[in-house]
Amino acid sequence: MRCAFRSLFLLPFLIAATNVGAQQAPAPPPPASPGANTSGHPLTIEEAEAIGLKNNPQITVGRLQALQAAQYVREVRSALLPLANLNVTGVEANNGSRLAAGYLTNGRMYSRLAGGAAVSQLITDFGRTTNLVSSSRYQAKAADENAVATQQQIILAVDEAFYNTLETKALLAVAQDTVKARSLLVDQIQALTNAKLKSELDLSFARVDMQRAILLQLDAENNYDASLSVLSAILGYPDRQDFAPVEPSLPVTPPATDVAPLIQQALDLRPEIRGLRDEVTAAEKFSRSEHDLWWPTVNALGVVGQAPIRNSNVPSWYGAAGFNVNIPVFNGFLFNARAKSADLATDVKRKQLQDLQDNVARDVRNGWLDTGKAYQRLSVTKQLREQASLALELAQARYKLGLGNIVETSQAELQKTDADIQDTDAHYQYLVSQIVLAYDMGLSR
Repeated sequence: MRCAFRSLFLLPFLIAATNVGAQQAPAPPPPASPGANTSGHPLTIEEAEAIGLKNNPQITVGRLQALQAAQYVREVRSALLPLANLNVTGVEANNGSRLAAGYLTNGRMYSRLAGGAAVSQLITDFGRTTNLVSSSRYQAKAADENAVATQQQIILAVDEAFYNTLETKALLAVAQDTVKARSLLVDQIQALTNAKLKSELDLSFARVDMQRAILLQLDAENNYDASLSVLSAILGYPDRQDFAPVEPSLPVTPPATDVAPLIQQALDLRPEIRGLRDEVTAAEKFSRSEHDLWWPTVNALGVVGQAPIRNSNVPSWYGAAGFNVNIPVFNGFLFNARAKSADLATDVKRKQLQDLQDNVARDVRNGWLDTGKAYQRLSVTKQLREQASLALELAQARYKLGLGNIVETSQAELQKTDADIQDTDAHYQYLVSQIVLAYDMGLSR
């Protein structure tokens, strides 16, 4: 059930990779021949991860979002820097007249052409803008962590598809060996039947087992083709590629004996948690800035310029400097609502972080249990395979000596095939469980 949920979780990356595969995929290897073929273009897991990261558009989306968040930091920080403007003004007026309607009017108007500069600088707003800048910086850090999380999710999808292909390839080899062994047995019994040493019933049993082996091989071929299709799609190829996955040389190490350090490591390393922690801090900074709206704002102002064309009563140069203090008094409780809204948004982020930490701890604990169970299954399936091989050898020896019957031999062959499949599946399931646990802990390759 957990694997199915994880597959649904990673499905958007598979769909996105498939949609853009035709535009972004590199030159594909030679096309695959019909049917299952375990030979083809060699592909290591490192190459598969590199191709998946290169072709998947979600990687580019995450990077662009991180760059966008960085530009927002510059946007907010601009309020702390001076603001300078150049102005050119030309006026044709009735000299000496005044405006007679509207708001409070200025002094006399004169025809003129003038140019000048105006500079304004925020002196202090008692921490509001500084908190806004800090909030935007933590948002940018959260965007970086989200990009890392996206990358790890894609790597996990590639690794699971890669090892699934390796497993189906190994199971296909088991099926092919089974067909060869049972084909040899059919030939032997056919010869004994022709010599009147065995009955037609024995030959019929052997042929039935042979057909079962062929059906097993057909299913294995179909599963191998399907796994190659999934792997090709995740890597961004529009069509199934004739890959030949290379078995990585990974040591089979026992799992950790205690899950507590693993959970703590996950809480420290998971990029989703680190990103959400940055979002919580950003929300706290923004909440402080909203509370700071009630503080006064102090700005310094300065202007200077020249009027080459002017009335004789107007000086050729002008200039002024001053400051302005804006003290909020009442605005219909707008600032109160904004501060309360920011506080509630911060509480929401805190609860989301707590929920994510609980889910990550659960995933690590379940992954650790799955890894332990898969590791124990390795020794059991290995012994099962050895005992099934011994039972088959004894059954065949008894049959050749005339002490056993074809039913015993057929049953031993079925048990041997099932043991081979169980042992192969246990090996790759343990490797996959290690990969999933490493992902749950926030570890990257």
